[in-house]
Amino acid sequence: MMLLALAIGTFGGLGAVGFRSLIEWVQRVSWGPGGYSLALVAEKPWWWILALPAFGGLLVGLVVYYGAREAKGHGVPEVMEAVAMRSGVIRPRLVVVKSLASAISIGTGGSVGREGPIVQIGSALGSTLGQWFKFRGARLKTLVGCGAAAGIAATFNAPVAGALFAVEVILGDFGVSQFSPIVISSVVATVISRHFLGDFPAFIVPQYEMVSAWELLFYGTLGLAAGIVGHAFVKALYGLEDAFDAIPIRRTWILTPAGGMLIGAMALLFPQVLGVGYEAIDQALRGEMALQFLLILIFIKILATGITIGSGGSGGIFAPSLFLGSMTGGVVGITAHRFFPELTGASGAYALVGMGALVAATTRAPITAILIIFELTSDYKLIVPLMESCIIATILASGLNRESIYTMKLVRRGIELFRGHERSVLRSMQVGEVLDPDVVTVPDEEPLGRLLERVADTPRGFYYVVGEEGALHGIISLADLRRSLTSVEALSDLIVAGDLVHDEVPALTPEQDLDCVMKLFGGQQWEELPVIESVDTHRLIGGLSRRQLMDAYNQELMRRDMATGLGGGVAATETGDVVLGGGYRMLEVDLPGGFEGKSLREIDLRAEFSVHVLLLRRLDDEGRTVDTVPAPDSELREGDRLVIMGMEKDLASLRRLG
Repeated sequence: MMLLALAIGTFGGLGAVGFRSLIEWVQRVSWGPGGYSLALVAEKPWWWILALPAFGGLLVGLVVYYGAREAKGHGVPEVMEAVAMRSGVIRPRLVVVKSLASAISIGTGGSVGREGPIVQIGSALGSTLGQWFKFRGARLKTLVGCGAAAGIAATFNAPVAGALFAVEVILGDFGVSQFSPIVISSVVATVISRHFLGDFPAFIVPQYEMVSAWELLFYGTLGLAAGIVGHAFVKALYGLEDAFDAIPIRRTWILTPAGGMLIGAMALLFPQVLGVGYEAIDQALRGEMALQFLLILIFIKILATGITIGSGGSGGIFAPSLFLGSMTGGVVGITAHRFFPELTGASGAYALVGMGALVAATTRAPITAILIIFELTSDYKLIVPLMESCIIATILASGLNRESIYTMKLVRRGIELFRGHERSVLRSMQVGEVLDPDVVTVPDEEPLGRLLERVADTPRGFYYVVGEEGALHGIISLADLRRSLTSVEALSDLIVAGDLVHDEVPALTPEQDLDCVMKLFGGQQWEELPVIESVDTHRLIGGLSRRQLMDAYNQELMRRDMATGLGGGVAATETGDVVLGGGYRMLEVDLPGGFEGKSLREIDLRAEFSVHVLLLRRLDDEGRTVDTVPAPDSELREGDRLVIMGMEKDLASLRRLG
């Protein structure tokens, strides 16, 4: 692992240097020597400023559409999804596609940053190297984190922040076994970057310090402002993405040049929105911008970044967050200094702290934000107000929206990370998969005496009262029957089951996910709930108890743990058949005929053959085997192989299908 971490750090550092060089080359070709500096852009004709981002958008749209769809957007959520849902497997081709798409997008004027693409590129390098060495599970995830750390460290010349970004944002795990290789990759990538680019901080700023302790009040206010702006940024980003997605068009690459043209139109008045925006950040850090202009740039940059990413562009949101933070800090700093000139420092100090606060608000990674600003500037004097603002911004932004700018994209896809792993497991399972069809039913008019005889003959705790055609009327528990025992002799023929029934009990349907069922059990006193065919027929088909729910959850966790921990063990055996004990076996089989084009939910192997699908093995576009833990709606393709677990007799039945 240490040797691989060393290799990933080397490749990640070289990749970051190469990616920056590619961006600079595209800028020179597009805008001339010096890139899109404000002075150079001002010399260009209006039609050039309008057309160039549109042309770049067209190229990006085509590259992403036909190369790798996951290269669209800011990249970090896709890495997080690969770690959480695919055990760190990322397609190798993403390195090339993401590099090319993001370099064109940034170089021609797209209002995005280079940090997100660097993270995705480095992570893809780490994943590719790990797959070559047949790593799976936690080791492959760690190598993905190594690539992410290498990318951030090399880009910002910030080894500590790079390592912490990987564990705080990408992996969410600070374990020593994961952290040590990540640190090595981060350090090596930084050394590589310094060799080619020099040992300089990303931003050269004047030396700032606190003028008085009263400034902590103003820095606290800055934290609140950063939290609000960060929340607005997240809302606008995904709102604009939804707006573009709602456009009824099949070939989405047509939208990208339209977004580029909008960016060009905005750049006619505000060229600061082009690209990463570091020149405008430098001006804010030096206190060279007016209050009104800073305010305008906040809104313009939010709109420009949302349009670039929403229309299908490729680039990160880290640099836009730094941009917005510097502008927000400048606004607070100028205002505070205007009213309290003797108690406050220059506005540039607030712009510097605002950069960290807004990054913390959007990413929910305050530790990374604090350290990255320190390493970006090599200035320790503002560490106390920086810590204060970052924490306040994080708390406020979390209160306004519990998801970060990264996890929001995944939640919209139905994926919840770090917090709520059990919910993701339960949401992947439905009532129909685990219900018990062998429940005790009694007719509505069943006399109490006969009902008690039935109770004595069956060890069940709940009895379902049904009417004509099996329609559910309610449920009777042993506690209900216990209360009627005192008068059983006198009333055994008078009281019927319908008199004891609870008709307000919530009924489940087969398509409900188990997360909803868990909430029902949490809010009710029932230990078992009925399952009906549909809300229209109300016909009883089974029941589901708390114990069955927890058993199903634990079995699914075991299945996923086994699947993510599998390496080449199954395929390496001579027969592909592994004895697990207790009569269970694990087997890799070709996809049976007739299953192509169907989902796992449709073929329902668990119900038909009593076997569990542990892994789906599929060849990617490069001819490499990719293992995934399939979701119920995963569509099966020709050539897929399934790793399944079950009893020998059940596996034999499935074998005969092939």
